[in-house]
Amino acid sequence: MKPITLGVIGIDHRHIFGQLAGMQALGCICKGWWTEGDPQPVEGFVKRFPDVPRVSDRRVLLDDPEIDMILLADVPARRADRAIEAMRAGKDVMTDKPGCTTRAQLDAIRACVAETGRIWSIDFSERFEVPAVTRAAELVHEGAIGRVVQTVGLGPHRLNAPTRPDWFFDEAMYGGILADIASHQVDQFLFFTGSTDAEIVSSSIGNFANPDRPGLQDFGEILLRSDRGQGYIRVDWYTPDALPNWGDGRLTILGTEGYIELRKYVDVAGREGTDHLFLVNGSRCEHIDASGAELPYFANLIRDVNERSQTAMSQEHCFRVMELALKAQAMATRLGHLA
Repeated sequence: MKPITLGVIGIDHRHIFGQLAGMQALGCICKGWWTEGDPQPVEGFVKRFPDVPRVSDRRVLLDDPEIDMILLADVPARRADRAIEAMRAGKDVMTDKPGCTTRAQLDAIRACVAETGRIWSIDFSERFEVPAVTRAAELVHEGAIGRVVQTVGLGPHRLNAPTRPDWFFDEAMYGGILADIASHQVDQFLFFTGSTDAEIVSSSIGNFANPDRPGLQDFGEILLRSDRGQGYIRVDWYTPDALPNWGDGRLTILGTEGYIELRKYVDVAGREGTDHLFLVNGSRCEHIDASGAELPYFANLIRDVNERSQTAMSQEHCFRVMELALKAQAMATRLGHLA
């Protein structure tokens, strides 16, 4: 596997840390980074990647023939334009979620991928950067819980309102809570049920705890169904102060012969560390420390860039996740103190 050369455009979200670190761990070189202004993650980025130089013009990265891929974590509403610009410059793209904030943007990205043959990949970090999800996928593939019939994905987050930029409270800029956070859970539903498409049965969004910030959606839910399974998604900004991390992200995978529950980031029962997997079937009822499982997304994506393949994630899957998340956002019943 030949490492590739990277450039970074937009570091408005801390997810860029995991995006770049995952690629650098496999030998990829980053030639530079550019962002508009000095958003809050800049300090952390420079501390983590002191050897990566900042450039004053993103065209320096786009016009560099040695750069194979652009990593994006710009303001969500700008990510589509940045990705299209990069693909037209001959670069593949790995973007933070949401990859876009409107259906028109998604249509433009689809057209650009068809036109250029470039890769547009979203780093769904709640799957691709979580070892427990890798182990769960292995168990499902081995038949440990029979045929998957439902997923329940929970994505609570800590608000940290005083540290958030203005765009975080503007629906047009962040895309809405379902287009943003819930795209993770839509991705996991399609992946674990083996679905290529789904129906949004119902969805809702609300602002129940932040009436002084009517542009914020602090709660969202989706009920979805495919020809392979059913799914329920709940996302929120209600993580209590006593929790030792940003959110108790969970995934339950129900099969015909058992179930798996992932406590991805914390076990509130007291076990240390992350990546707690609970497996219950006809012969096993146990806790598995899944923290040592591999994260194949980054290696597979490098392979895809080199070989023009689709092993990390099919392009159509990536499109479909965003299409469903955007549809759920658009049709959602609005509750509470929403503008």
